Amino acid sequence: MQTANILSVDVEDWFHILELETSPDISVWDSLESRVCQNTEALLDLFDSTGAKATFFFLGWTAQRHPALVRSVHARGHEVACHGYGHQLIYTQTPDQFFTDISKAKSIIEDVIGQPILGYRAPGFSIIARTPWAFDQIARAGFSYDSSVFPSSRGHGGISSARMEPHILNTAYGALWELPVSVTQLLGKRLCFFGGGYLRLFPYFLIRRMAQKVNRQGRPVIYYVHPREIDPDHPRIRMGLWRYFKSYVGLATTRIKIEKILHENRLITLREELAILKSRGFGKPTPFALREIADAR
Repeated sequence: MQTANILSVDVEDWFHILELETSPDISVWDSLESRVCQNTEALLDLFDSTGAKATFFFLGWTAQRHPALVRSVHARGHEVACHGYGHQLIYTQTPDQFFTDISKAKSIIEDVIGQPILGYRAPGFSIIARTPWAFDQIARAGFSYDSSVFPSSRGHGGISSARMEPHILNTAYGALWELPVSVTQLLGKRLCFFGGGYLRLFPYFLIRRMAQKVNRQGRPVIYYVHPREIDPDHPRIRMGLWRYFKSYVGLATTRIKIEKILHENRLITLREELAILKSRGFGKPTPFALREIADAR
């Protein structure tokens, strides 16, 4: 049987770009033109065309303002998960601030859909080597899995020596599954081909080849996309040339690539992947996992 891969959506608007002095502050978000509903609904229609199900990571801020969108995602059979409340980088917060942010978001989202959610993903995959405490707070908030670890170097950090396969972390508040973003080795380096600017930049034949490589290694591919990436005409934020390139390169190609992913993959949610791993008796909590991450450089 074809390996099941995962398609995930970080439900952000065009103004939710991180680490820019010119990015609008949360205090003015309500005054900006929002495109998150129309673009997320467009993604839902794309997914419906093949019957694929995905995991949607919502900001609590967005869920408060667009509860009908969250309910639409849920009603159409997709998994709803949490992306924090205010789209803040983890390493800019204290442990208590982080716990407050994710707990608030979790409560809002669960109230909207009327059932518990299992998963969390950090904005910008910003759990890094110096923030191993984040896993304790995620487990403390009641999440069953995290999908924040980026096992390679990247703009907002990443942990280049982190484990690439799904595994269990032994936190101060119990076991927490880690379902890391997919990367693979190429020319001796760990690279991601499966989401964001990487998906937009690389040609699809290379993305497909690298996905097949990941599957041959016994790992599922976790793709990730953002609603704004299928909207090439969305407003732009002023920024330097290199950052502008990374933020906006290849927008016209994203929809076509998503359509190919939908037609060429058997896609499930992260919740379903977690159930499969548990049914196979996969993994046991390790007291060394957090230390391994903390020591990563």
